[in-house]
Amino acid sequence: MSTTNTRTRILEVATELVAGSPDGDISTRAVCEAAQVGAPALYRHFGDKEGLLSAVVDHGFERYLATKRERDESTDPVEDLRRGWDSHVEFAVRNPNLYRLMNSPAMRTPPAAALESHRILTRDLERAAAQGRIRVSPELAAQMIMSASVGVALMLVARPATFDDADVSRRVRDAVHASILTPDAAPAEPGAAERGAAEVPSAAARLSALLCEAQGPGLSTAEAALMKEWLDRVANARPGE
Repeated sequence: MSTTNTRTRILEVATELVAGSPDGDISTRAVCEAAQVGAPALYRHFGDKEGLLSAVVDHGFERYLATKRERDESTDPVEDLRRGWDSHVEFAVRNPNLYRLMNSPAMRTPPAAALESHRILTRDLERAAAQGRIRVSPELAAQMIMSASVGVALMLVARPATFDDADVSRRVRDAVHASILTPDAAPAEPGAAERGAAEVPSAAARLSALLCEAQGPGLSTAEAALMKEWLDRVANARPGE
């Protein structure tokens, strides 16, 4: 068996064992026996058990990320954010052991799949910020959305008897998005001045995103970084600060 085939075989067997495990955990001994390889071969390809499990996560999550990489971005980044949340939670429900493993505290190094998923989310938020449609910086918005979506997904996966409302994910999604996204523009009415002041963070977030897309004329790299820091502070400030 070639080196490539050996690695692939170990990875496929480990993925199957994780999916079928009652608690999502596996032993390297069980993997070696099922793959019909010695322990030295497993450690040569993956380093240790954590390296193997990280590879399993990336291998399984690859299918999910492939759909995100190949998608055609719509002209509405907010709709892309909604679909992104829904597909994230759907993947978790369909692959409970893999998802729990991906977000396990035992994984000292974040799998590459998790990092790429976060980058894709941030890119959608940067597009929304460039249109003036988010209240905070894309980086903070990404942290808020990722924290909430992972929390919902883990609860649906780990405690299905308690979290048995299929609509809970959408409700949390809409609540989180409402705190991050700006409302659609509306005609001026009483109270518009107060709302205008509240829109300052959104304007700052938009300017910060546009600054990332194209560095302003006459600005050095250091100056652009400093301006982005100032704009992000304004965008992330709480009302009254």
